Amino acid sequence: MRFPLSLTTSMVGYMAGKALKREKRFPLVLMLEPLHACNLTCTGCGRIREYSTTIKDRLTVEECLASVDEAGAPIVSICGGEPLIYPDIGALVQGILKRRKHIYLCTNGMFIQKRLDEFRPTSRFFFNVHLDGLEETHDVAVERRGVFKAAVEGIVAAKRRGFLVCTNTTIYKETDLAEIDRLFASLTKLGVDGFMLSPAYGYVAVKETNPQGAAEIFMTRDDIRAKFKEAEGLLKKYRMMSSPIYLEFLSGRRELTCTAWGNPTRNVKGWKGPCYLITDQHHATFREFMDNTPWDKYGYGKDPRCEHCMVHCGYEPSAALGVNKKLGDSLKMLLWQLS
Repeated sequence: MRFPLSLTTSMVGYMAGKALKREKRFPLVLMLEPLHACNLTCTGCGRIREYSTTIKDRLTVEECLASVDEAGAPIVSICGGEPLIYPDIGALVQGILKRRKHIYLCTNGMFIQKRLDEFRPTSRFFFNVHLDGLEETHDVAVERRGVFKAAVEGIVAAKRRGFLVCTNTTIYKETDLAEIDRLFASLTKLGVDGFMLSPAYGYVAVKETNPQGAAEIFMTRDDIRAKFKEAEGLLKKYRMMSSPIYLEFLSGRRELTCTAWGNPTRNVKGWKGPCYLITDQHHATFREFMDNTPWDKYGYGKDPRCEHCMVHCGYEPSAALGVNKKLGDSLKMLLWQLS
């Protein structure tokens, strides 16, 4: 199977329960950011710029677990910042696993070896390592030499200890797809369990601080579709964790409507509204975030900030929930998960 059986059954059961209750909007993945501090200054990252005034703040483990309970989503993506510099990351992971949730710990990989003893292998836990290319390309993107090497060493150490590991790659305007092919082939040999992809998004924070640089790296909607159409053959070669429906959307073969509430974000300032990528308000509670966000005002063709966004956190939930559904989609998703 492409995913652990426990993840698939948890998600199916959760979605069926929501359907029976006729709930219109509910989260699938909680994006939990216990801190925004990071040891890197990646070129395309908006977090360290957007939250520069609260960069030293962090949520307590208790606040994080309360947020997991509030949202109720079956999957928690622990991100940031760099979560492996969060002092209590081991206790946080243990607390989430006790709640029978599944975790993707999103990391640049530099501290996996240092903190590996704080975790135990389980089908409910993935290290999700960010790699945007081979060594030279990746180290330029994160603005520090040696990061790629440290990340790969972390992946090797984690796989040796029996952990599940996937990688997440951001595709920029100048990304060389042949290089991504070589990257995925190399990572497959290391035993990596799957690959995620998402097009770079033009964060407002990045555009404001470096407008020329942003224009050079971020793609328009047409750019994204051309790039991913070119990548279709490549992606069929590897164990992709990005859904086939989302990839069809990226390549221009179908339309999807954003379901931003599917991946809500909780960070040091509250529940980030409306989405992981745009900040208009921070809400004190999850219920307030869900009930008071004017969802109909956002999305492609409604808000100019959404014009070129095709990022996974807005559109992968759409694929899972059957938004803009076509005949055969359910079978396609089932076969993908079982393959």
